Amino acid sequence: MTKEQLSDFVGNECMTVLEVMKKIDRNTSGAFFIQDAKERLCGCITDGDIRRWILKAGDLKKPVGEVMNKSPKYIFEEERYKADRVMKQGFITTLPVINSKRQVVDVIVLNKSMIFPEQNNRQTLASVPVVVMAGGMGTRLYPYTKILPKPLIPIGDTPIVERIMDCFVEYGVKEFYMTVNYKKGMIKSYFNDSGKSYSIEYVEEPKPLGTGGSIKLIQKTFDKPLFVINCDSIILADYSKVYEYHRKSDNAITMVSALKNITVPYGVIHSGENGEILSMEEKPNLSYFINTGMYIINPETIDLIPDDTVFHMTQLVDRVMENGGKVGMYPVSEDSFLDMGEFDEMKRMEETLQKRESKGENQV
Repeated sequence: MTKEQLSDFVGNECMTVLEVMKKIDRNTSGAFFIQDAKERLCGCITDGDIRRWILKAGDLKKPVGEVMNKSPKYIFEEERYKADRVMKQGFITTLPVINSKRQVVDVIVLNKSMIFPEQNNRQTLASVPVVVMAGGMGTRLYPYTKILPKPLIPIGDTPIVERIMDCFVEYGVKEFYMTVNYKKGMIKSYFNDSGKSYSIEYVEEPKPLGTGGSIKLIQKTFDKPLFVINCDSIILADYSKVYEYHRKSDNAITMVSALKNITVPYGVIHSGENGEILSMEEKPNLSYFINTGMYIINPETIDLIPDDTVFHMTQLVDRVMENGGKVGMYPVSEDSFLDMGEFDEMKRMEETLQKRESKGENQV
């Protein structure tokens, strides 16, 4: 591993949690290693550690030294030959190699399928239903959507909605419900000719009913939580972990939320009474968690959706909270959320997926 490559895996304890999140996105290993002022290995942090920190309302601008695990696993240079055995026995996918001064000189990364072979045949969501909201007109992508419905717009050589469904199929999902309205005949014709192994039940809106209203049209009574997702975004996450989190958290709805960093392109003024300037901040970076359009909802929440009414998922979230239900979020990083709602975002999605495919990585 070159020095430049190593910088994506190793940093100092003064780095912020947010900075480390970006590094983990770049190295795609799910881990990052921390060295002290003398460049000695002193800790590690995983994407799971960061997620738990966020869920505790932890400050992303805090130094990573306050969040890291201070007892990281490692091997010495002369023990490198043991790495494969150590990693498999300890279920470790990323392992730092240190020298006699305890400085990290290399990082060994194994494919998760070598550590967790059962993930080669993931069937963890085999009985979980998924609702894909595919009825919108896609006005932000006009004039593409004058010819094709948004779900069939290709990302590479595969329509976006098929890519989304393939992400779930990797976890064994076989039961899909697709709400359709605009150019529904084209959507149905495409999948009728595709010969896929999963089933799709089409839920036809007699009129646009919003992102949540059409769920009420599904005839089946569900007996377990279900995924609901928009047809224009891909979430690069472990869906089985998202589902497990929902089940354990006692949420009525779990919203998958992505970090969004926005740099204000101006100097920002902080003022007091009578227009007094207290301080100025040049081009500050602001961080927010945004709605990705992926939810897990409990079956009973569907009863809160009104019949034959335009109703959005955000309104369902509000209604659940008004009725005393618990709504939570499952955070993912900024680079884990790929959206094609606008042309620039669609280009970014295509480039990201092409890079992953060139490395032999799955979408999720």
